[in-house]
Amino acid sequence: MSNNKGNLPAIIVMFALFFMIAFVTNFAGSMGVIVSAQFGASKALSQLGTLANFIAYACMGIPAGLILKRKGYKFTALAAVIVGFVGVAVQWISGPAQSFLVYVIGAFIAGFSMCMLNIVVNPMLNTLGGGGNKGNRLIQLGGSCNSVGGTIAPILLGYLIGGEASKATVADAAPAMIIAMAIFALAAVIIALTKIPEPHMETPEEKAARKAGNVAKDPHGPLSFRHFVLGAIAIFFYVGIEVGIPNTANLHFSNIPAIGAAITGTMIGAYWFCMMLGRLCGGAIGGKVSSKMMLSVTSVVAILFLVCFMFTPEAAKIAMFGKELPVALIFITLCGLCTSVMWGAIFNLAAEGLGKYTAPASGIFMTLVCGGGIIPFVQGLLADKIGSVQSYWFLVACLCYLVFYALVGSKNVNKDIKVD
Repeated sequence: MSNNKGNLPAIIVMFALFFMIAFVTNFAGSMGVIVSAQFGASKALSQLGTLANFIAYACMGIPAGLILKRKGYKFTALAAVIVGFVGVAVQWISGPAQSFLVYVIGAFIAGFSMCMLNIVVNPMLNTLGGGGNKGNRLIQLGGSCNSVGGTIAPILLGYLIGGEASKATVADAAPAMIIAMAIFALAAVIIALTKIPEPHMETPEEKAARKAGNVAKDPHGPLSFRHFVLGAIAIFFYVGIEVGIPNTANLHFSNIPAIGAAITGTMIGAYWFCMMLGRLCGGAIGGKVSSKMMLSVTSVVAILFLVCFMFTPEAAKIAMFGKELPVALIFITLCGLCTSVMWGAIFNLAAEGLGKYTAPASGIFMTLVCGGGIIPFVQGLLADKIGSVQSYWFLVACLCYLVFYALVGSKNVNKDIKVD
């Protein structure tokens, strides 16, 4: 399947959806600076939009997996972009409405869309790639498009806010929201016109049996596989790490007058750009280097970068691109090289050997993506209590779990379960 040139249009669409996931998700993360200024939110509450965005995964993960199984990839993707358009539109309305609640509701709706899109792109790319290291390679290449969207969002928002972060309002972000809605509208048209394979959609026989109530109860499921259960927990921690690293740093450094939102937004954008570079490298070597090796090495290096960040004085600066940049912020940026390949590696390790359980497993997997909202929120609570910099010890602990999963937890010890 991976060698079939007829799959190229579907692969391109999956890559485009990957771009949208990061653009809208990182847009919500960067909005923390604005809602903190306009609505007077604390560091923890400033992450409420991100929390709402990711809590939607907990609500929609399993239902989206069922939709994927019964309606297929194309229907699920088309429904997702429509929901995404509505979510961004509601966030846009929160500016004129002067309502923090409306903004959070919009972020929650957008989260439903991001969950459904993730349900589509990850198993599809893994399948089109042929599974194994080759499946991981295609996910990494798609992740590069994800990183492009992630890079653009904070840079664009930082530019729109300018140097006065304390005076930022939702209205400042209106152009970015309009761009996001335009992307969703265009994506809906492209998806509707593109033929997408349906390898995991239920067959007419399965559908008839389900409606007649003649479906035999399977004694096993995705949760019967230890490596999948531990992998779902790993993804909970990973997404929180990926989001928490730039979000907390963005809020912290944007409110330092000598640095400001524009410079900070650019450096946070560079974090996502580093993720793009890392994923391109991951895609290039993914067929030769195991997911286990990728995850273990990058997790250890990320721990080292965060320790360096925490122990580097904020006053330490370096001249780059004609500006004085905090050395500590550079370590945050470099973390993007590490987090870049973790998603694909974890998904590949957790989904390996699941066979017919892949679709429902994807739903469970996406449910645990809610860690991307919960962990930054907890980190925000810690930041309010012990300081933004010291709160990164929490992320170091999460990274330690990823090292454990790569080295121990990812082994499939349930190969006796039939998956065909």
